[in-house]
Amino acid sequence: MARLADHLVLMQAGRVVAAGPLADMLARLDLPLPLGEDAGVVLDGVVGERDARWQLARLDVDDQREGPACSLWARDQGLPLGRRVRLRVLARDVSLTRAPQTGTSIGNQLRGTIEQIVDDTHPALALVRVRVGNAALVARLSRRSAHALELVPGMAVWAQVKTVALME
Repeated sequence: MARLADHLVLMQAGRVVAAGPLADMLARLDLPLPLGEDAGVVLDGVVGERDARWQLARLDVDDQREGPACSLWARDQGLPLGRRVRLRVLARDVSLTRAPQTGTSIGNQLRGTIEQIVDDTHPALALVRVRVGNAALVARLSRRSAHALELVPGMAVWAQVKTVALME
């Protein structure tokens, strides 16, 4: 679904529960999508830079209004600059902090705002939707971590994205 779809229609008992662009639907935490370990978002973007020294590519996530909403670094797949790509960011690969971090191996750090916090499928876990520009990310955290960080909707946070899967 994440590789091929642009639009998603969610049906339950033969009725349409919700419909919309794939990126918006996967970022919604109010829908009964049984994604489990595959919870996360799909983002559209373009290859904005290639770093030959480190074999990385900067992927600029689209923001139709003002240019890139954010940029994420991923393994360079040899795609040309300007090539449209689809990225998969799993909730398990996103952590949250209240301030930017130094001395970390996580190279993708994005300033955002918490939009929503909901219970995950296991009572020890929570899903947190974070708005970064015009894009949304979803983080899976322990409820203990969410409590310790005193996370609430409207709070500014830094999303650290460990791995970005480039989908072709």
